[in-house]
Amino acid sequence: MLTDLEKNAIRDHYHNIGKNLPNFRPRAAQREMIAAIANAFARTQTREEGQEAPKREGESIIVIEGPTGVGKSLAYLLAGGIMAQTRGKRLIVSSATIALQEQLVERDLPFLVEKSGLELTFALAKGRGRYLCPYKLYQLTQGNAQQSLLGFETPAVLWDSKPKPEELALLNNMSDEFSARRFNGDRDTWPEKIDDGIWFKITNDRHGCLKAACPNRSECPFYLARDTLETVDVVVANHDLLLADISMGGGVILPAPENSFYCIDEAHHLPKKALSQFAAEHSWNTAVWSLEKLPQITAKIAAVADKTELANLADEAAASLLDSLHEWQFHLAEAPELSLMPSENERSTFRQNERESDFGRKNSDPVWLWQDGQIPEGLETLVQNTGVAARSLLKHVYSLNDALSGCRRDKEQDSALIDRLSTEFGMFVARAEQISAVWDLISTVPAEGEEPLAKWITRRIDDKNDYVFNASPISSAGHLANSLWRRAAGAVLTSATLQSLGNFNLLLRQTGLVWLPETATLALKSPFDFEKQGELYLPPIYASPKDPAAHTAAVAEWLPKLIAADQAIGTLVLFSSRRQMQEVALRLPDDYLPLLLIQGELPKTVLLQRHYEALKAGNASIIFGLDSFAEGLDLPGEACVQVIIAKLPFSMPDNPIEKTQNRWIEQRGGNPFIEITVPEASIKLVQAVGRLIRTEQDYGRVTILDNRVKTQRYGQQLLACLPPFKRIG
Repeated sequence: MLTDLEKNAIRDHYHNIGKNLPNFRPRAAQREMIAAIANAFARTQTREEGQEAPKREGESIIVIEGPTGVGKSLAYLLAGGIMAQTRGKRLIVSSATIALQEQLVERDLPFLVEKSGLELTFALAKGRGRYLCPYKLYQLTQGNAQQSLLGFETPAVLWDSKPKPEELALLNNMSDEFSARRFNGDRDTWPEKIDDGIWFKITNDRHGCLKAACPNRSECPFYLARDTLETVDVVVANHDLLLADISMGGGVILPAPENSFYCIDEAHHLPKKALSQFAAEHSWNTAVWSLEKLPQITAKIAAVADKTELANLADEAAASLLDSLHEWQFHLAEAPELSLMPSENERSTFRQNERESDFGRKNSDPVWLWQDGQIPEGLETLVQNTGVAARSLLKHVYSLNDALSGCRRDKEQDSALIDRLSTEFGMFVARAEQISAVWDLISTVPAEGEEPLAKWITRRIDDKNDYVFNASPISSAGHLANSLWRRAAGAVLTSATLQSLGNFNLLLRQTGLVWLPETATLALKSPFDFEKQGELYLPPIYASPKDPAAHTAAVAEWLPKLIAADQAIGTLVLFSSRRQMQEVALRLPDDYLPLLLIQGELPKTVLLQRHYEALKAGNASIIFGLDSFAEGLDLPGEACVQVIIAKLPFSMPDNPIEKTQNRWIEQRGGNPFIEITVPEASIKLVQAVGRLIRTEQDYGRVTILDNRVKTQRYGQQLLACLPPFKRIG
């Protein structure tokens, strides 16, 4: 229950904002959200000394859909900040996008502290991979003579090819700037883009880290940032970092779940972000390169740590794993699924979608999906042998790493050499973990009746012609329920769009909250008067999107009728495929072409700048965009008076996880289109429509050029979830 102290603190600090901010208008929905979060967090269970951890059933978790204009971030920061302080917890705010993270740290939190008088300290949390390792950087930039004194030549392990002069120049420049404290070691603050290959050689990783023994510990950007996190009230993170911490057991990077209240914004992204985190993959080429290089460094460790037998065991496991991978290469070269030429059906799918997969492959790369996650006949022994070798390698690599740590404590005279070995060996430990994680999943056979794992192999058709082994759960619900929700002191999940088809069922299923029966849900009312501010137009378009050529022609024919080329207003046209977007652009009348701004042809910031410049000059401006422009794009006022949706945003089940999941649903007698595709399309459609009305002064029209909203039963369901615009046509 909320205490009087908490009630008064929330009321007084919210009242202060009104006093200190001219024209501030308290919003009923915002006040409702503040109260709901405070009451949820007040229901948190505490673990008494000597007792078992409390059994949590979702009593301190609430899911809140807060439409644009509610003021969600102020609500959860105020309520969450006060409740965290009074209940002795830390507030962890997680978002899906960098833009919202920056907004929270640079604008929303400073605003709250200044205007409300609430004393909150806060910091932005980033993963190790965003920070450089000073020790690695100095090792790569010091003179060869000094390296030779330590028993090393130029560190060949870190360079898989001879470094280019410009690469060495960049590292030397970075070293000079860091030493002079003009660069703080955060990758995001370096003025130019840093190539991934270069950054990998100097980034901070947990296996190569020397921790307290590092001679550069006092200036390490990662540890300085982590030390700051230990002292602040609010930690701002992203979903990837939150999930990485949970997958390592929680409390490793961020405060422990039991001591944390979570505010998870943009929560509709969490299920798929979690799937990416809990999946595993490794490339054949990278694994083979690492295994072939491994004996070079195990020999040095054996000499330093007097662990020849242990090094031999690691080398034997690496050799066994290499044998298995070479055997895999034979089978993969013979697999028809991985041939260079996709089937006509696949080529048709590629033409329609023309998009990058969420799981890191291009649609032109052939994929061998193991149906229902079952190991193909004849490969059971090879899978077993590969898994055994991978686990054996990891075990011995861990033992060698422990031996190095022991040497650091016992042999001061070799400390520089040992530190250098530890840093380089960390890369091999990380690779061994990655390989073992993949084969642990691939060799897993779920019990009868349990959902399958998705397992597949991708052939990368590029200069190196690589194979990538992949495995993943088909749902992140179980991981989230057990690793996060049943441990967290409390949580609020929020976004402008969380309901699908008028309820929260899809999100609750995908996040595992459906198994915590006391989880509360709340759909707040929008502050906008949609009936007066907007219109919804469904023109008489007869071509179905199921006939792509005819539908593309119809869209190109309708756009000039809908968009006036001589009116200085902004129009956003949203497409589901890049190919259709480009073909429609080519078919527009010549006088429309100068008005077009097409996503992908310009950086987003440049595109938006030109959009506003055109409107300011008294010209019309038309943005052609894809899925990512249907969410998070803020174009208030005249910048967006019309949103035109070319096609309902149905996702094709074009990645192996979705395909495996759909078959699993069908085998249980379900319909994946009704259970997943339509509900997900509902969320995407509401998000796309939400680009129109961003403030209480906005106005305009949404047009949908897909006749299925009229002809199909699910079309009426989708329309029923849209804001109550005035219907025309």
